[in-house]
Amino acid sequence: MFVIFSNSGLRWLWLTLIFLTLDQVTKHWVAGSFRLYESISVLPIFSITYVHNLGAAFSFLADQGGWQRWFFTAIAAIACIVFIIWLAKIPKSQTLLSIAVALMLSGAMGNLIDRALFGYVIDFLDFHWSGNHFPAFNVADSMIFIGAALMILESFTAEPNDKI
Repeated sequence: MFVIFSNSGLRWLWLTLIFLTLDQVTKHWVAGSFRLYESISVLPIFSITYVHNLGAAFSFLADQGGWQRWFFTAIAAIACIVFIIWLAKIPKSQTLLSIAVALMLSGAMGNLIDRALFGYVIDFLDFHWSGNHFPAFNVADSMIFIGAALMILESFTAEPNDKI
């Protein structure tokens, strides 16, 4: 069993656990410290604003009457399973790809937990400029984005043998 972890991308699961924990701790801190829609300015372009996202990215399908909760919960659960299997199949030598998938797994798991427990995702990182607000997001969303960016970077830097 230990051989599977040490010789595959699964050896990066500790990174998943760190960012999953950070995601859940920050979400619960915001939910316990702020009223819904309460906002505190941190910088001229950044606020902590407590919101619920019933939909997917950019609140896609948020106004659909409730069925989307289970749809997005199922998608997140399937994504988590795919990421774990993928990590198990990534060779030890592909460090950047392993880290990318581990980060995306942490994000998928963080948002899955929210959807399963609450029916929505807790978002709170609110960037704005000249009165325009970007959609609020959270640590899990950040890990999905960073993981995807690392995966793209890895696709350009990997040796041809590593891509097989």
